[in-house]
Amino acid sequence: MQAILLLEDGRAFSGDGFGACATRVGEVVFNTAMTGYQEVLTDPSYAEQVVVMTTSHVGNTGVNAEDPESEKVHVSGFVVNRLARCSSNWRSTGELSPYLKEQGVPGIAGIDTRALVRHIRTKGAMKCVLSTESKSKDELLAHMAAWPGMLGRALAAEVTCKEPYLYANPDKPTVRLTVVDGGVKQNILRMLKGAGAMVRVHPITDSAEAWMDGVDGVLFSNGPGDPGALPGVVDQISKAIGKKPLLGICLGHQLLALALGAKTYKLKFGHRGANHPVRDERSGRVEITSQNHGFAVERESLLATGAEVSHLNLNDQTVSGFVHPTSRVMAVQYHPESCPGPHDSRSLLLERFIQFVQGTWQ
Repeated sequence: MQAILLLEDGRAFSGDGFGACATRVGEVVFNTAMTGYQEVLTDPSYAEQVVVMTTSHVGNTGVNAEDPESEKVHVSGFVVNRLARCSSNWRSTGELSPYLKEQGVPGIAGIDTRALVRHIRTKGAMKCVLSTESKSKDELLAHMAAWPGMLGRALAAEVTCKEPYLYANPDKPTVRLTVVDGGVKQNILRMLKGAGAMVRVHPITDSAEAWMDGVDGVLFSNGPGDPGALPGVVDQISKAIGKKPLLGICLGHQLLALALGAKTYKLKFGHRGANHPVRDERSGRVEITSQNHGFAVERESLLATGAEVSHLNLNDQTVSGFVHPTSRVMAVQYHPESCPGPHDSRSLLLERFIQFVQGTWQ
């Protein structure tokens, strides 16, 4: 198949199609991780985005049943420089292209991804259309024009679970947690289960009373879309502030900040990859983290709420974590479950989360 990636500003890239024979629209973004593409593809936070991998070779580890972060592929399209048509890994049970075809997701290979990423860094993330069908430019532009974009999109409400469910229930739990699902990655749930927590998962559309019922704390997960498009969720979080310890990861970090009275804004091209340096402002320790977000918390508005910035992104000085001790709120913008990504922050932050809920964190 021949494929084309057409950007909102008119720049186009032609290459070899793989995956599904389809035309999909979305926001074009890039990820700087060298591994973990299956986790990227299945991360609900990538809903309605066309992901460009900056690493040269993609597909050489194949796909398997253990690595997905959700039940399906959530990206709208996939862009790579070189596609490995034959995997070489002992864990592989299939190839990338048939995997995407089965999920109805198109891909494009054989393009200059360095030029594309430089363009996104200069112009910012933007609308795009990726097609492996023979469509005219006018047809592609019509597809793109019909897509509403990311600002104002309450996508977390679309990818959340439909009903509450019990994920882990040990005999003697370290803590009892509700995870509010805005697009939760499976490894967050696995990580909490491994730490001995009771884990109950609720839709993000549930009430604060349902979230808080019978648990020691509430954790708000990662997820896609604009946090500012979820005013009903923010209102419910406001009802829970001060009543239970509240934790947040990624989208959860942004929603908790909004509930405290801070503001969020859209980043020019976002933070996506497994190699972002973050400094713990208390200890001075620098951790290499996995990140995936297109929105951030405005620092000055956060400080005005009485919160403390606990973590700082060293690439651009954006807020990567905060704590509000009097309101019992703690949140991070990065992914401690680190799939894909380094494990620098995993055990340290998990221990801190549990201590915070138990009331023993200092």
